[in-house]
Amino acid sequence: MHYIYILQSQKDQSFYIGSSADPYARLTKHNNSKTGYTAKKKPWSIVYKEEYPTKTEALVRENFIKKQKSKIFIEKLINGSDG
Repeated sequence: MHYIYILQSQKDQSFYIGSSADPYARLTKHNNSKTGYTAKKKPWSIVYKEEYPTKTEALVRENFIKKQKSKIFIEKLINGSDG
């Protein structure tokens, strides 16, 4: 299985969208990162995830969500009213 996940920064409430076979291991890497976007905004927590049978399907969904470029879309997705 593969997952898309949405992280929320506990520092500034911003979101990060990613995909991984193990989102919780990936969360640990984000929270331990010393460089990059996620390093500046840690700590992070997983606020949403979806499961897919293949990596390709997860990546298609990840790209779709990122292309929305909308905090409102992400918040609705997390709250279960869109997606």
